[in-house]
Amino acid sequence: MRGPGANEFAPQPRAGPNPAMQCLGIDYGTRRIGLSYGDEIGVATPLPALVQPDPEQRWQALGEVVRRRRITDLVLGYPYNMDGTAGFKAKEVDAFAARLRETFGLPVHLVDERLTSYEAESSIAKPRRRELRASGLVDSRAATIILQDYLDQKIPPPAAGDPEP
Repeated sequence: MRGPGANEFAPQPRAGPNPAMQCLGIDYGTRRIGLSYGDEIGVATPLPALVQPDPEQRWQALGEVVRRRRITDLVLGYPYNMDGTAGFKAKEVDAFAARLRETFGLPVHLVDERLTSYEAESSIAKPRRRELRASGLVDSRAATIILQDYLDQKIPPPAAGDPEP
């Protein structure tokens, strides 16, 4: 028999805005699509990038990831310039976002992706960057940074010294 307070040391799930949230982070590119996954725990993790040579094959593979992981929210990197204006790829990303909404019927959250590819690439030794870029690793790392930014806004991490919920 358990008395009062028996679970006081058991970890409690962090309550976010949507306890059933399943997010897919997307770093869109014309040749590769970087992916990452995150949920109400608030941690983004890279997934294998979509690197199929045919754009329709990439799209089908994206649909499979959305279905298999039961995604509820799509988080798409948006190409702003350093001055805050929309970048040259913005129209392409806008069209991609519209197709995501139409096809999957899910909310698409646009997140500033400035410097995410640079940050993702800087964690890789220079001699290996070209080889790893083609594999999609950099793209999925960028998608992870994008998604983590979104999750940090939705589910702020506890402040230092605050007890975990």
